[in-house]
This record gives sequence, C-alpha cells and structure tokens, in this order.
Amino acid sequence: MKRLHARVSLGWTKVAPRFLPFADAASVELPLGRLLRLSLFQISVGMAVTLLTGTLNRVMIVELAVPTWLVAAMVALPLAFAPFRALVGHRSDTHRSFLGWRRVPYVWFGSLMQFGGLAIMPFAILLLSTGGGPLFVGYIATALAFLLIGAGLHTTQTAGLALATDLSSEDNRPRVVALLYVMLLVGMVASSLAFGLLLQDFGQTKLVQVIQGAAVVTMVLNGIALWKQEARDPSLTAPERERPDFRTAWRGFVGGGRAGRLLVTVGLGTLAFSMQDILLEPYGGEMLGLSVSQTTMLTALLAGGTLAGFALAARQLGAGAEPHRLAALGVLVGVFAFSAVIFAEPLGSPLLFRAGTVLIGFGGGLFAVCTLTATMALADRERSGIALGAWGAVQATAAGLGIAVGGGLRDLVTGLAEAGWLGPALDGPGAGYGVVYHLEIGLLFATLVAIGPLVRHPGASRRSHQSATSRARFGLAEFPG
Repeated sequence: MKRLHARVSLGWTKVAPRFLPFADAASVELPLGRLLRLSLFQISVGMAVTLLTGTLNRVMIVELAVPTWLVAAMVALPLAFAPFRALVGHRSDTHRSFLGWRRVPYVWFGSLMQFGGLAIMPFAILLLSTGGGPLFVGYIATALAFLLIGAGLHTTQTAGLALATDLSSEDNRPRVVALLYVMLLVGMVASSLAFGLLLQDFGQTKLVQVIQGAAVVTMVLNGIALWKQEARDPSLTAPERERPDFRTAWRGFVGGGRAGRLLVTVGLGTLAFSMQDILLEPYGGEMLGLSVSQTTMLTALLAGGTLAGFALAARQLGAGAEPHRLAALGVLVGVFAFSAVIFAEPLGSPLLFRAGTVLIGFGGGLFAVCTLTATMALADRERSGIALGAWGAVQATAAGLGIAVGGGLRDLVTGLAEAGWLGPALDGPGAGYGVVYHLEIGLLFATLVAIGPLVRHPGASRRSHQSATSRARFGLAEFPG
C-alpha cells in the first residue's frame, strides 16, 4: 500500500503546477495530500447544508405535504446554534485533556451530532407526514433532528477551521481558507447532484436510505479528515493550566475595537448578500419569464461567480493586498450587481439579470474570504478558535436573518402593493422584489461605512506589499476563473 501511495504521489509531482490550482496552498508543515484530506470535513458540511435547505425542503413540502410554515420553522432551527460558535471556538482553544488534543474532540463530537440527526431524520419526517402517532411526537422528533444536524455542522466547521489555522503558517493561511471554502461549494454541488440522481424514483423507503447513507458518509469523511492531523500536546491541554473564562477571552479578542468593527462589517455585509438567496429564482421566473430549467441554472452562475471571487482573493492577497480593502471591493461589486438585477426587469433583459447573478456571487465570495482572512489575522494560535467561532456565529446568524427578512419583506410589500396601499406606481408584482434589492444596496453602503476605518493607510498597504514579496506567493494564482 505504501508503495502504491508513493507511486501515485510521484505521478502527481510530474503534473505541471498550472494544472493543479491548489498545489501552492500546501507547505512543508501542511503538504497537499494532508490539506486535501483535512478539507473533507467541509464536504460533509456542504452535504448537510444541501440536504437541509434543498432536498428535504422540497420533499417535505411537495411529496410529503408537510405545511410550508412548519418546514420553514424546521429549516431555521439549525441557525439557533449559530451564535454559540464563538463559545465552541473558545472551548476548543482552552480544552482540558490528558490526551493533548484541542480540536479533534470537537470535530468528532460535531460529527456524532450530525450522524445522530441524520439517522433519526427520515423516520421523524415520515412520522410527521403520516400521522402514525401523536402529532406532537412528530414535531419534537423532527425539531430534534434538525437541531442535532445544525449543532453538529456548526461545531464541526468551527473546530475544523481552527485546526486548519493551527496547522498552516501565517503566509499560506489565506490560501488554505480559500481552498476550504471551495471544498464547501464542491460538497454542496456534488451532494445536490447525487441526491437528485438517487431520488429520481422517489419513495419513502428510498428517502430513508438516502438520508441514512448521508449519515454514514459524514462519519467516513470526517474520520478520514481527522486521521493523524492534530499532534498531541499535553502541555496545551493540561488540566492544571490556567485558562481565561469566555467573558475574559472575548474581551481580549474584541479589545481595541478592530475586532468588534470587523464583526459588525461581517454582519452587515452578509445580511446584504443573503437577502436575495430565496428570491433570485422566483424573480427570474415571475418578472422575466424564465423557465424552471433556466432559473435552476442561476445556482450554477452564482457558484461560478463565487469561485471567481475566491480566485481574485487568492491572487490579490498573495500580492500583498490589504484584506479589508479587498473586502470593500467585493461590497462595491455587490452594489453594481443588485443594480443590474433591478434594471433587468424594466429593460426585459435576462442577460443583464444573469450578469447580476454572477456578480452577486463574485462580490459575496470576495467579501467572505477576505473578512475571514482578516479575522484570522486578529488572533494568535492560542485564540484562533474564538476568532473563527465569532466570525462563523455572526456570518451564519446574519445569513439566516437575511433569508428570513428577504422573504418576509417581499411577501409583505407585494401584499400591500396588490391591495393598492402603495399607490399606482408600485402596484405590480415586482414591488416586493424591488424593495428588497434596494434595501440590500443600502446595507452594502452601510457595510462600506463600517469597514472604512479598518482599511490601512496607503503607506501601510505598500509596506505590506513589499514584505509580501519576500514570502512565497499566495497561491491559487492559476485557479481557472
């Protein structure tokens, strides 16, 4: 087996680096094979997100006739755990153990929670839809399944990103972040295709098999990802070692104001980019007359734009660009993107709408990677967990709130417009969409106000660029945009 592994590794080394876009994300401390293996936990997280927000969402409403309001409430339940990501990160920073592991226990128990939620999910849904017992039992079982999956994926991702931070050097840390988020997208796309293929001949038995198969795949992927990744260091986890409580650690992290302002920026920007998540496809179908297949392609366009944003972040950060300034560029792209979406309807231009969709993904991807990189730079290795947990808590909470507000505001404004309360100028079905998109533009300008003081003085940026030339290039420079 070792001989085969050596032969495969030798074969990869003969492939030109320009055909291996992630090869330069590796380092001596974190070789490419180990990095790719670690990134498998993002595949499992992407699979869980796709299952909750895509496959189960549709199956529960259409095939199983579960009330829409109940489905919406259940899908929102995993977000209830998002604010605790900062606490999870802090606990992984200060974990006490004779084994010497800090991150592994949290990734493992997060995986177990994901497995437990996925294991009981199909039976809970069937109980809820068929009414085979008291109705409240179905409600409780389904809510428990969604909560377990949500708590598991948030715990796994927080501790997994902290582990990646521990293993990577300061120079290659941003490109590792880019790789991990690309793998998250890969997991979402691959799992959506797999679920669609497996559920073509839908049946309740097939649903049980698919969801429980996802539970097994989750454990396998996360087990492989964790294998021999974190070195045991009992000195870091010794029970007698002094550790600050969460409140003290939080004050130390946000001290000076930069971290707090950055988190406000993350919240505003994520809220702005997320309000359109459930509106783009209905907008294309209702306002521009696009078919179901045409609106389905919008997801691919959005993902393609996001990957392009990752690529630009990789190239520019490697050249010494200031992450806050680059995040602000993503926000500006978002302003033009939503403007394009707004003007697509009066101009009757599906092409302009598709271009706006790509730009939304591009700006959002650029903003996400750059703000996460900036957050990681604020904390040392002793506090990387709380830093990444804080970013994840704000980002996930703002994303969920944005989706809820976007959908609710659209329905409210559309109802008022149809009742004639907004006057003849706003009596069409596009009024609700327009209000949401204009509000997103306003939030993007608020994000620029928040991030402005964080952008370094131009002289500092030049010094950062000069110091970057003495380091290895950021990497992903050959990413196929």
